Amino acid sequence: MPVPRRFDRRPPERDLTRINERIRVPEVRLIDDQGQQVGVMKTPDALRFAQERDLDLVEVAPDARPPVCRVLDYSKYKYEQAQKQKQARKHQQQITVREIKFRPKIAQHDYDTKKGHVERFLRHKDKVKVTIMFRGREVTHPERGVAILDRLAEELAELGVVEQRPLQEGRNMTMLLAPSKTVLAGRADHAGHDGEEGEEGEGTAAAGEVTAAAGEATAAAGEATGAATGEATDVAGEAVGTAGEAAPEPVSSDGAGATEHQAAAGGGAVS
Repeated sequence: MPVPRRFDRRPPERDLTRINERIRVPEVRLIDDQGQQVGVMKTPDALRFAQERDLDLVEVAPDARPPVCRVLDYSKYKYEQAQKQKQARKHQQQITVREIKFRPKIAQHDYDTKKGHVERFLRHKDKVKVTIMFRGREVTHPERGVAILDRLAEELAELGVVEQRPLQEGRNMTMLLAPSKTVLAGRADHAGHDGEEGEEGEGTAAAGEVTAAAGEATAAAGEATGAATGEATDVAGEAVGTAGEAAPEPVSSDGAGATEHQAAAGGGAVS
């Protein structure tokens, strides 16, 4: 069953601007619809002056003596004022205060995690209230809390500025960080994005250099393999040629020896 809403007992907002018959003073200083001063005149005459132009008589300066009234279209005037207020609210920048709590004996991993939260809040253009909570006898060592807060402010100097120095209130020590001008101008995210793109570009270039070096190594290995194969082939060819040249020598020497022997024998027989 839905819970019924409470009855709003506040009175409705009323427009306190006095116009036309609600102006009860005897005389007013009149300004016409062109912005020119008409002068001081009786209120009924000023109202008649506005009605002749199908406009309203509006009291714009009730504290003056006599009050200043202007001739204009009040409905159009209210609409324009509402639009101006709407535009003014649109351009207003609302700052939210976030809070992060630390301990004086915080571990490094927890410190890094909470530091990341503070950095995220500052990038979102929020103020951050950093609180150091002391328990028991830890309150007798406030310098530990000051050291943590100073370290945090120094590491986040590019994103935040110290709006309130470390201040101890009872068992808590607080410091207020506000977004820096770089963050408010929106340049911090662009710088980080450019840095990431630069790192990616450097990584791609390094990968390309590694690939090129691998290609050069492969080519060098191919040349070495080709050179070794060619040299081995040449050595084998030379060895085969040497063996071919050396093989006929015994045959020729044996043939020459036999011929010489036969010639000697023939010579002996002839003689």
